[in-house]
Amino acid sequence: MTSETQERRPLFKPVRGVTLAGLIGALAFACGVALTATSGWLIVRASERPVVLTLLTAIVAVRAFGIGRPVFRYVERLVSHNAALADLTDRRTAAYRQLVPLTPARLGTKRRADLLSGVVRDLDDEVDIQVRVVVPLITTVGAALVAVVTTFVVHPPAGFVVLGSVVAAALVGWIDLALERRGQAASLAARGQVDRVAHLVASGANELGAIRATDEPMTWLAYAQKNVEKAAFAQSRGRAAGVALALAVTGVATLAMAWVLDGEVEAGTINGPFAALLLLTPLALGDVVGLIPDAVGSLARSSAARDRLEALLTQEPAVRDSGSEAAPDETVPHLRVRDLTASWTGEKTDLGPVTLDVAPGEHIAVTGPNGCGKSTLLAVLARHLDPTGGTYAWGERDVRDLPLDAVRDGIAFVDDDPHLFAGSLRANLLLARPDADDTDGLRALERAGLGPWLAELGEGLDTHLGEYLVSAGRSGAESVATATERSISGGERARLGIARALLSERPVILLDEPVAHLDGPTADAVVRDLLTASAGRTVVMVSHHPIAFDALDRVIDLPAVTS
Repeated sequence: MTSETQERRPLFKPVRGVTLAGLIGALAFACGVALTATSGWLIVRASERPVVLTLLTAIVAVRAFGIGRPVFRYVERLVSHNAALADLTDRRTAAYRQLVPLTPARLGTKRRADLLSGVVRDLDDEVDIQVRVVVPLITTVGAALVAVVTTFVVHPPAGFVVLGSVVAAALVGWIDLALERRGQAASLAARGQVDRVAHLVASGANELGAIRATDEPMTWLAYAQKNVEKAAFAQSRGRAAGVALALAVTGVATLAMAWVLDGEVEAGTINGPFAALLLLTPLALGDVVGLIPDAVGSLARSSAARDRLEALLTQEPAVRDSGSEAAPDETVPHLRVRDLTASWTGEKTDLGPVTLDVAPGEHIAVTGPNGCGKSTLLAVLARHLDPTGGTYAWGERDVRDLPLDAVRDGIAFVDDDPHLFAGSLRANLLLARPDADDTDGLRALERAGLGPWLAELGEGLDTHLGEYLVSAGRSGAESVATATERSISGGERARLGIARALLSERPVILLDEPVAHLDGPTADAVVRDLLTASAGRTVVMVSHHPIAFDALDRVIDLPAVTS
């Protein structure tokens, strides 16, 4: 576990503002109960045709409760949602911080759809517990407590009936929770299947369309969706049973109250208006009891989401940040690897043993057969993965003795598919160095060979790389460029990734198949431009093909892995 990992908050612990929202909600429901009960008293008492002045207090009370209920309800919603959204912001930021040490070694084994579901949907579901469970729980307990205490004070036998209905409602909630949890696992599995199939179909849509092979994947998606519908139907039956039980509790409590009051009214112990007030109290509490099924469903969903998120965020990072020595003094470090071995899973060796010296400012290529560990070597050099054996040193010091950020701050990493965000060209460049000005950005683009391309852009660095057009350029599809949006070709994408590396001014540049998707002449030109612009920096490039190898200082042929 890293220092970024935060202790998980207890599931039911309210965040700031939620307790206040729950108490305000309790006032809203208490007003509802009082409104129903007082209205009953007023109707029955008015039927006796008393002096109107004797009804004024009840009339004012009905108005006050009628106004108070929606006002308190509105304030409760405002306070609770404000608190929940603030909590979601904090939790999402914390979750992303916890994901950073897991990238890419621990997250690379996750399906993208599962990962996206974990950091978006599961986090939303977990935070939902504040609004959908904690607030209703405080509201229900508060309103029920007011009703029980009040009825006990004014008429103890009626108080026992109300208390019994509250206990029965709690039992209904417990039964409903058991039913919800039973169906939650099937629902999550079905939703995960839909996410995975949908991601596969969407990511391969162009290829599937080109060979007219969309029918079978769509059949898979339809089958996965049917499983979701089956799971939802099973859950809805359990939820319907919970709603029916809640209504039954309200009905039985009302009948029990009528039975208790019947004899006392006949005996004249209590009058009709007072009996009406007490009789309608269990019925008014039905609104409070009605919160239970939805709250229980949200609790089951939030609990399952929390477990999934916990499994994702509490993985052991592939890199330990235990270094305490000062950052290296060298402007461009000497990279020394001795008998290095590494593994992504710990179950088998994915690299090595490898011995390699890279002098400051040297440009080398690493090649070799598939599976020999080329990308794994770059991951170790970039401090994305700890070695399982041997040493890796910057100058004379082992990198594990140096702070993780100090090493990573000296490395620019470019892979075969640099990610471009839907935003301006400037914003995409500034990811590499936020304090860079426009002059720095323009120079980086020029050095990456994008000067002519930039000159064609009417808006320069303000050109918007739209989300659709970025995706279109990645797949090579044709798009119509507008004055503010520009599609990106594969070569332009690769050069933009290199421009970011150059703009970062980091002394070490690691390239993992940076031109894998480009044609030969374009790939050769991109690599040569990079090497020219990287004079004085260390460059280590992994490549399956001999692209511009004559412009490199050395080519290392990585041997096959030995167990």
